[in-house]
Amino acid sequence: MALIASTQTKLCRFLTKTLRPISFIGSMPPDPFYCSFSSSSSAAAVAPQREPMGFDLLGVKDYEDYRRSRYGEISHKGLLVDAVGTLLAPSQPMAQIYREIGEKYGVQYSEAEILNRYRRAYAQPWGRSRLRYVNDGRPFWQYIVSSSTGCSDSQYFEELYNYYTTDKAWHLCDPEAEKVFEALRKAGVKVAVVSNFDTRLRPVLRALNCDHWFDAVAVSAEVEAEKPNPTIFLKACELLGINPEDAVHVGDDRRNDIWGARDAGCDAWLWGSDVHSFKEVAQRIGVQV
Repeated sequence: MALIASTQTKLCRFLTKTLRPISFIGSMPPDPFYCSFSSSSSAAAVAPQREPMGFDLLGVKDYEDYRRSRYGEISHKGLLVDAVGTLLAPSQPMAQIYREIGEKYGVQYSEAEILNRYRRAYAQPWGRSRLRYVNDGRPFWQYIVSSSTGCSDSQYFEELYNYYTTDKAWHLCDPEAEKVFEALRKAGVKVAVVSNFDTRLRPVLRALNCDHWFDAVAVSAEVEAEKPNPTIFLKACELLGINPEDAVHVGDDRRNDIWGARDAGCDAWLWGSDVHSFKEVAQRIGVQV
């Protein structure tokens, strides 16, 4: 009992430090049409390599030991994975694609101008619905594309929209992901994707030949709730048949992924900070790959 009390005290201190609000001036959530203006498409650009923040000192290792003392060697029954920025990433910068496809439709803005206009448009409240991504998300993306490029040509929009359902548009962030998810599922850990995305996510997963890696997919356009709303995490747990406290969510956005998952009662690890690969995720759960 003394060990558990000590562990819980350390955990509370750790969470108090890590859950303090952080300014996100100029930041935007990842989405199906957006990517960094940098030309680099490596996984490192999506998940910057940083040294862990002294996990032993902050009590994380104690917390993992505590979970294993309660649940056994495998600390979680389910793994929830964010899509854009964690599982997959755009293969080319958004502004470059908008510009290249748009040239034949008369788009004249530079990539820098397109990016700046995109950011302004995306930051505006979306008045037609409380959700950006409703069903296929076309009304929202038509607004974003025309605002970013100054072009309202329907053929241009359809070509651009359909491009983002192909394997040319995306790549997997971690080349070892498949064997890691296979090992996790073989060990009895259920895996789900949890994403703010429109209904194109399933075709994208099929195009990348990774849809069969997952036991469930929770898409905001289908669930009618966007992260950080805990509803989407609870729906993912329901689809997996597990309780929220038995799941850990991994994502690259502190607000949407970490705070949202914790509000739902799930554990949560920040991609690119707490963990840097899916192999590391599996090892922290207690599954060797």
